[in-house]
Amino acid sequence: MYFLYRSHRYKYVSYIVAITLLLYNSGCKSPKTKSVNTIFLNYSSGTLESIDPAFAKNLYNMWTDHMVYNTLVEADENLHLIPSLAKSWDVSADGLTYTFHLRTDVHFHDNEVFEKGKGRKMVAADVVYSFNRLIDPETASAGAWIFNDRVDTAEPFKAIDDSTVIIKLKAPFRPLPEILSMPYCSIVPHEAVRNWGKDFRSHPCGTGPFRFHYWDEGNVLVLRKNSNYWQYDTAGNKLPYTDAVQIGFIDSKATEFMLLLQGKIDFVNGLDGSFKDLVLTKNGDLKKDFSSQINLRKQTYLNTEYIGFLTDSTNDVVSASPQLNPLVRRAVNHAIDRQKIVTYFRNGAVLPATSGFIPSGIQGHDSSSHFGFDYNPAKSLALLKQAGYPNGKGLKPLRVLAPENWADVVNFIATQLKEVGIPMEVEIIQANILRQQMSRSQATMFRAQWIADYPDAETFLAFFNGRFPAPPNYTRFSNATYDKWYDESMNLPDSLRHIRYMQMDSLVMSYAPVIPIFYDRLLHFTSKRISGFKANPMNIIDLKTVQVSQ
Repeated sequence: MYFLYRSHRYKYVSYIVAITLLLYNSGCKSPKTKSVNTIFLNYSSGTLESIDPAFAKNLYNMWTDHMVYNTLVEADENLHLIPSLAKSWDVSADGLTYTFHLRTDVHFHDNEVFEKGKGRKMVAADVVYSFNRLIDPETASAGAWIFNDRVDTAEPFKAIDDSTVIIKLKAPFRPLPEILSMPYCSIVPHEAVRNWGKDFRSHPCGTGPFRFHYWDEGNVLVLRKNSNYWQYDTAGNKLPYTDAVQIGFIDSKATEFMLLLQGKIDFVNGLDGSFKDLVLTKNGDLKKDFSSQINLRKQTYLNTEYIGFLTDSTNDVVSASPQLNPLVRRAVNHAIDRQKIVTYFRNGAVLPATSGFIPSGIQGHDSSSHFGFDYNPAKSLALLKQAGYPNGKGLKPLRVLAPENWADVVNFIATQLKEVGIPMEVEIIQANILRQQMSRSQATMFRAQWIADYPDAETFLAFFNGRFPAPPNYTRFSNATYDKWYDESMNLPDSLRHIRYMQMDSLVMSYAPVIPIFYDRLLHFTSKRISGFKANPMNIIDLKTVQVSQ
């Protein structure tokens, strides 16, 4: 009954939204063409915490940092790792020393902290400074984990000359170049940081395609073209193409989408849940009513949506729970029709997670579905019987915690589990409280997501390393063979490492500490006035190749 009530309520909301949009559309069939060569965005969080890359912990911070700064390497829209400030790099045979060879034609933005206000050349010492700053306790960066307990304690970063820098590790970690593509690892000049101190957050200076101009916090942020930017397109034209980026801070996804339809902004990331049936078909495509006004760009998103089981048998919270039995956890997995969830709750815009925890689109994902869980109620019943619970008889209720925006899906899953005799209770909880309980191992089952931090499947496999705390190991899964394979994979050549990744994912699935539900996809809506918009599968947008039609 609860599930049906929620469905009708959303249908009612969709009618209200439809009426509202019709009112807006009546006056915006032909959005006004802007007279300036500017990209207009909105951050629907209503705020931006910082433009200091040491604090690039959320999406909008990362987007802004990617406009203002550069990293040594970056991931393109196909997840290929490409040079940026580093032209090339080498790794020693033992996997402990990485050498990066830097570009010699890169300058920091013009800024008052430099002599005569002219941006000086970026050199290897700036890389050393930026990385040491990241792990300095006084900085208190949320990104310190990137290097903490991973780099050598004596002299982890060293400038050999102005264009050569080395990084020394404690133990092999082959995804190091990939992890250096994170905005946390952006290169900053010591002059600006030391001059502004904590206020560097609002007085940024980098080497990126756009430079800081003006910020009225909570209202508008303006970035201007870096005329001295070092990068060119394949035809030899200087980047970026546009003169400026202007960012607003309207705290509403629904209003944000209306602004796009009105031609007042040029890009929207994702869609308000109440709009999905109005805007998208059941195949996840843009409906014809909107295709003449905006474009939809669908792309792989390295995000696995899942339900996790706490598997620590020493924890009193689950000491007598049937979920400690892997057979029960596998039975739960086989009782869920992921395709129905994808079709009816996400309008076909995502992919059912039937091939393990590593999502589609990254090396290590098993696209042949040799492992994972299909919808098979008969197999679910057989596993329950094998576990000593024929048709669910004697099975104590499982209890899952979920945030409000997932109530429909989790209640649907509870209905499906009931069909094979598995009782499940759903408790809706605030997202921040849920994260606290997950971190403290107090949530027996929990609905969550795992988004890639960098373009290597290790970011998903660290989730199950038994020696790691929560986060990342929220399930407290522990397996000696898995941990051994994890260590071995860190110094294997890429081809062998990716095979080992699949083996590790397969081993995890055999114990089923999680219920992978779907692999996410990016839905990027853009105005008709821009072209050349790009993003990579970590949802880092790239505006330097965007062109605005006049």
